[in-house]
Amino acid sequence: RRIRKPVFEEQPPVPPSQAALKQAEEVSDFAGSLKRLMTNYGYVLLLVSYGINVGVFYAISTLLNKLILAHFPDGGEDAGRIGLSIVLAGTVGSVVCGVSLDKTHKFKEITLIVYSLSLIGMTGFALLLDCGHIIVLYIMAGALGFFMTGYLPVGFEFAAELTYPEPQGTSVGLLNGICQVFGVLFTMGYSWLIESQGTVWGSMYLDSTLAVGVIMTLIIPKDYRRYRASTEKSPA
Repeated sequence: RRIRKPVFEEQPPVPPSQAALKQAEEVSDFAGSLKRLMTNYGYVLLLVSYGINVGVFYAISTLLNKLILAHFPDGGEDAGRIGLSIVLAGTVGSVVCGVSLDKTHKFKEITLIVYSLSLIGMTGFALLLDCGHIIVLYIMAGALGFFMTGYLPVGFEFAAELTYPEPQGTSVGLLNGICQVFGVLFTMGYSWLIESQGTVWGSMYLDSTLAVGVIMTLIIPKDYRRYRASTEKSPA
């Protein structure tokens, strides 16, 4: 005597409602969009270089107090003020860089300039950590905040240009995700180097990663898809 077991399909062959149909389409669209983004040479370069820049900024921000106290044992209040200067300078930098992009539409050029100035600022910060003058660190930290925070909107807009007409939420979401990964890795590595090799060598480690990011930004193609689409004339 055979025993028959009921078999249930995981899902019906036809979506039972418009909501289910829309959900299935969104999953399919996301998978396709993700595949296209990961095969977009320019976007992948930007993705990694963006993660490096923002990851370095996260590491500096996280370990700022440790850096300052290593050279100025009584500099606890200064560390807080330097952090505030980074935030304020970064706010100004975001506005300035955003306006510059809007006026010029030179996405790669501005991205490369801001990235290079971030590298210069990080180099100065690393070399002047033990200069003995706290005011110098205020200035260098402000410069870092201006350019590194200013890089955030620039990177988002450049990504939108390189990936159009893909959904901007997907490209930006990947940028934000990789920043978290690099941020954790750089913070761990930076902390270890500060304790084992000192603050200057630890900072030069971050500096070297920014140099790699500059090189990657340099070879990103100037493929302004969104801007090109918006300026194309409609056929008569």
